[in-house]
Amino acid sequence: MNDSTAPRPDSVRLSLDDVHALARDTLLAAGLGAPHAAAIARSITRAQADECHSHGLYRLLGYVDSVRSGKVERQALPVLTRATPVVLRVDARRGFAPLAIETAVPALIEAAKTYGIAALAIHECYHFSALWADIEPAVEAGLAAWCFTVGQCCVAPSGGSAPLFGTNPIAFGWPGPAGRPFLFDFATSAAARGEVELKRRAGEPLPEGWAIGPDGAPTTDPATALAGALLPFGGHKGSALSLMVELIAGPLIGDVTSRQARALENGDAGPPLGGELFIAIDPAAFGGETLGRRLAEAEELFAQVKAQPGARLPSERRYAARARSADGVLVPAGLLAEIHALNR
Repeated sequence: MNDSTAPRPDSVRLSLDDVHALARDTLLAAGLGAPHAAAIARSITRAQADECHSHGLYRLLGYVDSVRSGKVERQALPVLTRATPVVLRVDARRGFAPLAIETAVPALIEAAKTYGIAALAIHECYHFSALWADIEPAVEAGLAAWCFTVGQCCVAPSGGSAPLFGTNPIAFGWPGPAGRPFLFDFATSAAARGEVELKRRAGEPLPEGWAIGPDGAPTTDPATALAGALLPFGGHKGSALSLMVELIAGPLIGDVTSRQARALENGDAGPPLGGELFIAIDPAAFGGETLGRRLAEAEELFAQVKAQPGARLPSERRYAARARSADGVLVPAGLLAEIHALNR
């Protein structure tokens, strides 16, 4: 059994409505504008429902830190423009990303459905959410979609010893039947920084190969890792993918790299400034008369993966968690106490 479903003495069960209300009310109490607070609450609730704990209620601590530090614009609303009919831009105006994403993704879907392919660049945003949630609406609309963003500058290049890249996640989605698309979202580092933070909070060691300390030596201590650098997954392959994300979510769209973002940081526990790139393609653009057959072929491929003992599709665990969460989610009591303390 997944240990997140079993009652524990150090956990509290909350309904998803409770999670949403707690997130929204905490952000409002910190002084964040209502549209932003509502969008972030929706993002946090989705992550908590899918048992993505590193992007759920735990993220409230960093969101509130950034609001209180004055780094983030509390009230500024994102502005959507079109560079061309298929290239969309959103100026997030140094606000948090979720509201900018909710503002722009419907226009991305419309453009991709109309012209077959479209791209969306979100600028000057503080991104702190999970990428799978950013692209899921586009994939549910029948599009294949990618998303990229830089992260906190804490990852050394393969063979290096000092932070240069962000965790630089990549997400991809493919439309599936019955509202269950194929989706994956992973950092190009061996683990997301949030996972390392959760290990530190729990007093647990890191697996070998996740990180190095400030001296460049391998470490399994989360605090030492956070003072040193995380490592890319897969050695030079993950490092190359991370550099690709730096380029296409930074210079390509006219935004900052992870290193440049670090120079703008104020030391709070919130997200860095950066950009986000979406690409969406309508499979129907390659011949609508064969669309059904092509989608069926993709489903056959998925079935063949699942038919192999021990194999699973990346999305399956998330959907199972989502179904369980209809009865509520378990939140560590210590984390809940920290969040409640924010409101005092």
